[in-house]
Amino acid sequence: MRILIVGGGVLGTQHAWQAVERGHEVLQLEREPEARGASVRNFGLVWVGGRAAGPELETAVRARELWERIGERVPALGFRPNGSLTVVRTDAELAVAQQVVAGPDAAERGFKLLDAQETRALNPALRGNFTGALWCERDAAVEPRTAQPALREALKASGRYRWLPGREVRNLTENGVVDDHGERHEGDVVVFCTGAWLGGLVREIAGEIPVRRVRLQMAQTEPLDEPLPTSVADGDSFRYYPAYRGTALDAMNEGQPQGETAARNAMQLLMVQRRDGSLTIGDTHEYAQPFSFDVTEDPYEHLAEVAGALLGRPLPKIRRRWAGVYAQATDQTAVVHRERLSGNAFLVTGPGGRGMTCSPAIAEDTAKELGW
Repeated sequence: MRILIVGGGVLGTQHAWQAVERGHEVLQLEREPEARGASVRNFGLVWVGGRAAGPELETAVRARELWERIGERVPALGFRPNGSLTVVRTDAELAVAQQVVAGPDAAERGFKLLDAQETRALNPALRGNFTGALWCERDAAVEPRTAQPALREALKASGRYRWLPGREVRNLTENGVVDDHGERHEGDVVVFCTGAWLGGLVREIAGEIPVRRVRLQMAQTEPLDEPLPTSVADGDSFRYYPAYRGTALDAMNEGQPQGETAARNAMQLLMVQRRDGSLTIGDTHEYAQPFSFDVTEDPYEHLAEVAGALLGRPLPKIRRRWAGVYAQATDQTAVVHRERLSGNAFLVTGPGGRGMTCSPAIAEDTAKELGW
């Protein structure tokens, strides 16, 4: 079978991986010279801990296993099972952590509540004042800026994979697509993984799909002069992930409202160390369109303050700032939006903030559903 993948981000590349693994021939097209969307503008987190119970958690756990297996074959992914610490500094945050550790799926997520001494033993770079941390053993990380090129190099070795960037697909035919160079590409199946690009041909074929766009701001620092052994989150992250919902979080939201900057920008702190020692930090969330075109400074000042408080010293100098946009299914219970566009064409998009985490399992589900 010959499969055409439209989109060069992590979701499209994982679909290419699943197709090649099953013995098929794959052509992957990307309108940019290289993927430049949410797939490279993220933390590289494989984030199991915060996922909603049920299908979302099952998908994340399976994706975590797939990432590890792929990472063994493709070392350039930089896969590392580093786990995460959500550091708690108040009684209200501690109550949330205690409630989720007592939950029925805590063991599946690898949850454990640590006191301050245990937290520092696990991550000595955290020298600030805090009560303890929620440890999630199942969380992991990859390198988002290099993951797609690394996967493609491994795919090329199969002899059944071709990468064709700088081609925007303009038409869908009965047996393939036509790009903006006028070149026809034939295939038995076409899978559109176009991320937050919801206009153009996708709108012409599918109309308005149940997916919204979300804008974020993030940054990368100069290298920290020591290892940060785990990914790190602050207590505000409890507010943004469904796994933490419950009476304790309700009480926290009522009795411990976010500060002005964090609330205005719908913020949390996530912090991941890259292989060069730098720290990826973020992020904000903006839902109402038209989005701002500014990259504003207040959120970075807030992130630097919170991260510095956890580290017990100033955050290294920020050297890169960026904004990004990802696609999120409006049905928050859906892991992804998947629909048939025509007899042989499918659209897979809208994983939201789950994209980097869940893409291997989402692609595996597509392969099974289509009988690859």
